[in-house]
Amino acid sequence: MTGFARIDGAHERWRWTWELKSVNGRGLELRCRLPQTFDSLEPDLRKTAKEKLNRGSVNVSLTMHSDTGEARYRVNEAALGDAIAMIEKVSMRLECAPPRAEGILSLRGVIEPTDDTEDENARKALKIALLENFAEAIDALAVGRMSEGAAMCKVLSAQLEDIEKLAQEASALAAAAPQAIKKRIQTQLDELLASGNIPEDRLAQEAALLALKADIREELDRLASHVVAGRALLDGNGPAGRQLDFLTQEFNREANTLCSKVQDMELKRIGLQLKKVIDQMREQVQNIE
Repeated sequence: MTGFARIDGAHERWRWTWELKSVNGRGLELRCRLPQTFDSLEPDLRKTAKEKLNRGSVNVSLTMHSDTGEARYRVNEAALGDAIAMIEKVSMRLECAPPRAEGILSLRGVIEPTDDTEDENARKALKIALLENFAEAIDALAVGRMSEGAAMCKVLSAQLEDIEKLAQEASALAAAAPQAIKKRIQTQLDELLASGNIPEDRLAQEAALLALKADIREELDRLASHVVAGRALLDGNGPAGRQLDFLTQEFNREANTLCSKVQDMELKRIGLQLKKVIDQMREQVQNIE
């Protein structure tokens, strides 16, 4: 979800630059830094961003320049009135020196650049030009994020392949496990029966229960189905980050169960290796939209 885009634009006497920076985020969060008198653009910027992006923390910056020369400023009477009213309200509750004029004028919004684009049609045309240019910037950002996503797809595909190979190794060992369990149990049974006073059928029941608890075929089947689901998500065209995040949780659940069931040290080693690959995959899917 990381990316960067910088787009320049112009309309009549205005020139500007959009800068967009995107980093990882659970949802879509847009932070806008706009010049005064252009704050009204923000709702349209958010709407455009939501149409193009699904996840990520995106910082948006707009820098404006006018060809009319030095910037001119004016007092925003409404903001000044609000500031004075708040000062009067506070002074009634606290003993404090009256504020100086320069202090009041330094408050955000009291002094603002003069927008001499007084014609309503001219203002609308400028807004349209800015929003169209912003849409181009969002498209450029999306392209950059897609390039990163393609690289991440290769990494995740390799991790799914590792999970599949480890599951296959575990399956081969698990196929031989019943015989090993039977042999170990038989040895234990012989020792217990030699001591007497223990019903043989009761011991057989306990042995069968142990063998059933050690059966990991169900976990291996689910791991295989999760690998198939993961590849389908990577091959799809839509957003897959949240679904992949959920899938890694399912992978981890099966790996934990496998590790808790097995007694064979080689199977435990495979289970721990599975958990390592799954943890790495879970970190990577946080970067995926």
